[in-house]
Amino acid sequence: MANNSRKPLLLLLFFHTILLLKSQACHHTDKQALLHFKKSITADPSNLLQTWTPQTDCCTQWEGISCDPISNRVTNLTRPGLFSTDDSPVDTSLSGTISPFIGNLSSLQILDLSNLKYLTGPIPPELGKLSKLNHLFLDSNDLSGSIPVEFNGLDQLVSFYINNNRLSGEVPQNLFANFTSLLKLGFSGNRFSGAIPPSIIKAVSLKSLDLHGNSFSGSIPKKIGELKNLIYFDLSENQLTGKIPESITALSKVVEIYLNGNSLIGKIPSSIDGLNSLQFARFSENKLTGNIPASIGKLSNIRSLVFENNRLSGKIPASIGHLITLNDIYFSNNLFSGKIPPSLGNLKNLQTLDLSRNRFFGPIPPQLVKLRLLQDFDMSYNPLSLRQIPSWFQKLSLFRLLLANTGLEGEMPDWLASSSVSTLDLSSNSLKGNIPSWIGNMTNLSSLNLSNNGFSSPIPVEFKNLVLLTDVDLHSNRLYGSLKPIYMKSCEFARGHYSSIDLSYNVFSGHVDEGIGDEPVMEFLQSLILSHNPLTGSVPKSLGKLSYLEVVELVGNGLSGEIPRELGNAKALKTVLLSENRLTGGIPKEVLNLEYLENFDVSDNRLSGKIPVHKRVIPVKAFAGNAGLCGDPLPPCKHS
Repeated sequence: MANNSRKPLLLLLFFHTILLLKSQACHHTDKQALLHFKKSITADPSNLLQTWTPQTDCCTQWEGISCDPISNRVTNLTRPGLFSTDDSPVDTSLSGTISPFIGNLSSLQILDLSNLKYLTGPIPPELGKLSKLNHLFLDSNDLSGSIPVEFNGLDQLVSFYINNNRLSGEVPQNLFANFTSLLKLGFSGNRFSGAIPPSIIKAVSLKSLDLHGNSFSGSIPKKIGELKNLIYFDLSENQLTGKIPESITALSKVVEIYLNGNSLIGKIPSSIDGLNSLQFARFSENKLTGNIPASIGKLSNIRSLVFENNRLSGKIPASIGHLITLNDIYFSNNLFSGKIPPSLGNLKNLQTLDLSRNRFFGPIPPQLVKLRLLQDFDMSYNPLSLRQIPSWFQKLSLFRLLLANTGLEGEMPDWLASSSVSTLDLSSNSLKGNIPSWIGNMTNLSSLNLSNNGFSSPIPVEFKNLVLLTDVDLHSNRLYGSLKPIYMKSCEFARGHYSSIDLSYNVFSGHVDEGIGDEPVMEFLQSLILSHNPLTGSVPKSLGKLSYLEVVELVGNGLSGEIPRELGNAKALKTVLLSENRLTGGIPKEVLNLEYLENFDVSDNRLSGKIPVHKRVIPVKAFAGNAGLCGDPLPPCKHS
């Protein structure tokens, strides 16, 4: 009797379970849309979509899918190519296209197909139907075509990232007209052209606007200052013209502004102090003119000012000395003049001061001795008439010291022997005498440029102690003796291998050692320039062992013998200049047909024979002055 009474209850539970399972099932329309997407994928190396099968429920069993618990409509499609697991980060990909059926996921709020690398084709216009979409991530793929005009219906977007694709064309002018919820916009690294849509100023909630690395043209929207919530603003590396609009100074919350790499003209806005949250400002690589406004001294949070490569002029305002938070000043390659303001000595947090390639004159103010955190100091190519490096420099802990073409005279100051300098550039001055033996004590040196001076001595044997040195440029002096102290230098296991050597236009003599390419310090050498020294012997065969070598210049050295075919084993070579020597024999086909060869010249030697067949277009002058050479591009060889 008891068993019979349980039957209705069991039946009720059974039907309730059936209804519950049915209510949890993925919506048919959404499931079909997702299966269509999977069908459009041609390669899935990490099985991102492996769980997406017709027999299983997309809401509960498909990885990367979430559904609304009441309607069972898909709300989240997240299958990025870069994500983290409990064990480690995963970097994977999908190949194929984005199916237009994704547009049928009418409740979708998050669509993340970022970093999949090989998604190709256009963005389907059907995605414009996703009216509930809050977050769209299609960045770091290989998508092409333009932004569909239908996207103006995505007015619930908070995040909109399509950066790092191959998208092109003009952005629809009214795209952002109703995007009042948009906080983050990333369109960088594409091929967009035309004007920045004026509707962008309607996206009043924007905190991050990144359009860099495209081909946008025209002016910065005049009312850009209406985006009062902006924190990050990047329009760099485009083709923008016109002036920086005054309204930009109304962006009181902006922390980072990047306008570099355009063709902007006019002055830096005089009310720049309105940017009172600004920490990083990069206006470099433009055509800006005029003075730096004195109001810049009110940017109390600024950490980096990068104004290099413009046409700015006048004096640096003394008010810049009020910016005690400043870490970096890059003002090189402008038309600044006058004296360097002593107030720079107040910038107690300054780490980089680059005023090179301007028109500053007079002494370097001694107040700069207070810059105890300064690491990088560059005053090169200014008419300072220094004569000597100020002795107070030895109190600084500089990492890079660059004073090229600043009027230095006499000998190198011996206090450098105990300095911490890693990069030293004293080129294009009137220094003379010996390269001192104490240079071997500068064991932090990684880059040394003493070119275009009047040094007259051998390379001291102590040079071998510069175990971290990777780049050396001593060209255009009167140095003499053997080259051996250069390439017999010591190096550490992972550091101190040469990257570039330029000893041209000196008086070095003797052979270029045949084993130069076998020296450990030369293993990673990219550029070797020894031209115009009275050297003898042949071109070393061992140069062919230098797999990173891109440039060999041995012009006007008096070298003899044949061009070694082994040189063709240096597969990275782009420049081979061997002109004005006494080389004989033929031109090895292995050298003439180097894959990356761009610049080749063997003129004015004693070479003979037929020029090997080659793919590169090499001018006649590169072979001129060799009476025995014939064949393309010279006249044809005569048959005997």
